[in-house]
Amino acid sequence: MSDPAPALPDWLEPLPDAAEQRATDAWAIGERGIPSLELMERAGHGLAAAVASRVPEGRIVVVAGKGNNGGDGLVVARLLREWGREVDVLMLAPGDELTGDARANFDRLPDPAPRPFEPGALGEAAAIVDAILGTGFSDEPREPARSAIAAINDAAGDAVVVACDVPSGVDASTGEIAGDAVRAHATVTFHAAKPGLWINPGKAHSGEVSVVDIGIPEGAPVTPGVGLIAPRVLDGVPHRAHDSTKFAAGAVLVCGGSTGLTGAPCMAAEAAMRAGAGYVTALVPASLNLVFEQRLLEVMSVPLPDKDGTLTQPALEVALERVERADAFVLGPGLGRKPGTFKLARKLAAAITIPLLLDADALNAHEGRLEALTERSAATVLTPHAGELARLLETDSTEIGAHRLRCARDAATRAEAVVLLKGDDTIVAAPDGRAAVNPGGAPALSTAGTGDVLSGVIGAYLGKGMDPFHAACAGAFVHARAGRIAARTIGTEGVVAGDVIALLPRARAGED
Repeated sequence: MSDPAPALPDWLEPLPDAAEQRATDAWAIGERGIPSLELMERAGHGLAAAVASRVPEGRIVVVAGKGNNGGDGLVVARLLREWGREVDVLMLAPGDELTGDARANFDRLPDPAPRPFEPGALGEAAAIVDAILGTGFSDEPREPARSAIAAINDAAGDAVVVACDVPSGVDASTGEIAGDAVRAHATVTFHAAKPGLWINPGKAHSGEVSVVDIGIPEGAPVTPGVGLIAPRVLDGVPHRAHDSTKFAAGAVLVCGGSTGLTGAPCMAAEAAMRAGAGYVTALVPASLNLVFEQRLLEVMSVPLPDKDGTLTQPALEVALERVERADAFVLGPGLGRKPGTFKLARKLAAAITIPLLLDADALNAHEGRLEALTERSAATVLTPHAGELARLLETDSTEIGAHRLRCARDAATRAEAVVLLKGDDTIVAAPDGRAAVNPGGAPALSTAGTGDVLSGVIGAYLGKGMDPFHAACAGAFVHARAGRIAARTIGTEGVVAGDVIALLPRARAGED
């Protein structure tokens, strides 16, 4: 049995998976003496208040399963009726099949009595409470849950759908969806959010996520392995001191570029500067060096041997000489996909003795060769999108999209590297099992070049001596925040990568 992952840093908000939440509940009940029925009452009260606030008038329909999730829904129905709301309860199982706290709340429910679920009963509802399947569910929903989920989704155009704890059909631990899942406008979860609410495809089904405090005290002997990146992640990014020099602030090398792809290393280098690096050098094809000299005013450039605008094997020696005077190396932006260039990228990755970030074509150069990176002597960070990670793992992007957390962790373990899987739910996985999820919310970043910007930011943080997991998480957070500022300032559709670079200082300073 492998050792458990170390505790999460304090800049991650814990996201307990289903087993961890069960253990926390059991501790609260068994060790702290909180009755389970009381925990259900508090959860139902929080959910009822959220539904009443979001939908202040109109008919409410609670669709309840026979487990504890259904029990929460029955509490919601009782309270909303006590508050004067019209509430119908549709059950997926007869009341005599309910047990424990769910049965107790079934018996507490005032008239009118619950009715068996019928899709037509959702008509004219102002709000629908999805209380079918809870956090313990995984796999594909079976009948009658499958039909109820489909009916709720059909009605979602006319009614506000609020999920209880997790949208039914979403794996709360991973965000994976094996069959159908409720598409909620909002999800009200209890004690802490779960990973599946922040990781796609589950994130796309969860809507606005809010957490209800149900009174579980601190101190549960449970160590979640996944956390949500919080703004305080930036507290650990070193600042320039009064006596700092440009070298003390971090010297970063950016290596890449080829004919038609000169913009990528330029953006990575400029982003590194804006993220606080003191000295950035672009290692670029000699035949294209004039392009970089004209574009990069604050960044040094070093011409490397090339052929027809693509780096060649003799570039290895020149690049490694520069490593001796640098603190971090970003390899891959605009590198190109010629076989000789791929070979050069692999040799560089193996020989570089400082923290290394691999992006773009430096990742493609390692297709099916993740294990080779375990031989490196210094920290390694990989920043793939789904397609690049699929090539690294020798699978397809559909598999990555369906199992994002598992695939990111797999790559991190196999490469013994920090892996940042890009997306609105960017996942940062460490080889020790820890994983972080970025809140995202920055659709403006869906434009060419923003991945190069991210590489430059993380490269700058690595150059400042940050732990690679922390550097990747901080980079993902500040990058997304800059994207949100750009969208608000310029408009989502008009944002380009250069706008994000310019706003990195404001993002790091705390503006959002």
